[in-house]
Amino acid sequence: MTTTTKSLLITALLGVLGGCAFAPGAHISNAPGWFSEDDGVEAEALPDVVEIHEISTAILRQTEQEGPLMPPEGLLDEPEDYDYRVGPGDVLQITVWDHPELTIPAGSMRSPSEAGNWVHNDGTIFYPYVGKIDVNGLKVTEIRELITSRISQYIEDPQVDVTVAAFRSQKVYVTGEVKQPGAYPITNVPMRLLDAVNAAGGLGENADWTDVDLSRDGTDYRLSLRAVYQEGNPAHNVLMRPGDVVHVARNEDNKVFVLGEVKEAQPVPMTRNGLTLAEALSTVGGFNQQTADASGVFVIRRAQPGAENLVDVYQLNAKDATALVMADAFNLQSRDIVYITAAPVARWNRVIQNILPTVQMIYFGSLAQDRIWDRDN
Repeated sequence: MTTTTKSLLITALLGVLGGCAFAPGAHISNAPGWFSEDDGVEAEALPDVVEIHEISTAILRQTEQEGPLMPPEGLLDEPEDYDYRVGPGDVLQITVWDHPELTIPAGSMRSPSEAGNWVHNDGTIFYPYVGKIDVNGLKVTEIRELITSRISQYIEDPQVDVTVAAFRSQKVYVTGEVKQPGAYPITNVPMRLLDAVNAAGGLGENADWTDVDLSRDGTDYRLSLRAVYQEGNPAHNVLMRPGDVVHVARNEDNKVFVLGEVKEAQPVPMTRNGLTLAEALSTVGGFNQQTADASGVFVIRRAQPGAENLVDVYQLNAKDATALVMADAFNLQSRDIVYITAAPVARWNRVIQNILPTVQMIYFGSLAQDRIWDRDN
């Protein structure tokens, strides 16, 4: 074997000895605040970019205390007393007791909505003796007083009753992952978010009940039906207003990504009840027992808007199986990245697998050269 060949073999072996630092693929060090990259150069995570948290009972308690996000204050403003106001398209049923000639008979073939007084596009109605009346924006009690005061010139002590036979002027629009998307009228009974969704047939199979978008007066608000159903938070069950658009998002984009040393790396969709770290790991088959470092279970999450850091990294040391109890209590958020880092031995073996073909090529090449030299000499 020539001196040059021996030198190459020695160099290759030295590369193997230091190979863990140059292991291919992504890796996160277990030392808090440190990350190692493909080139083997370790760089300290800057405090204003990445913040490291250990998944412990303190973190779980902090998460429980935070609770669901409250909707903006503008949505919480509600009138002290709710009363429907008439608008164009509504149908009024006006009755003057003891004067059937002033009441349009509904008959057996006509419903009150067909026989009533339509509110025209200009917001007015026509009534006998009274003439044209502007009722746009008035309550039914105000309309009754207005008709009573005017018709009293012709009828002594009139008894007038006014009701809305058909609510058609004011609507909310429900779209997205509901069973019956469409426009639904606002009536004299207050309509809230749950009422609007139920009027649309309820949630569809692929609905994301944590992501409900409310568009009002050109502004979008995010609400959560889960906060209402499961957590009993009435703040998200806001009062609907005319022209509101409620959109229930699909659950397809509501997922987390499980990568690294697991049996089957894949995105995991979140359920309506959320998703815990333990559930995500079990969905992908758990750790790869031969290559995973159980102390390096990381959850990488984009920081909340306005936070000083950009990324939050949560680490769980699962070498003790009892720590998985905390994994079952740690709730993941949409678009989280769960990463299981590789054990040092696994990284070492990968280095050997990459270097071994080169060493074999050099070794067998040197043998061939030695045989040629022996033959020629």
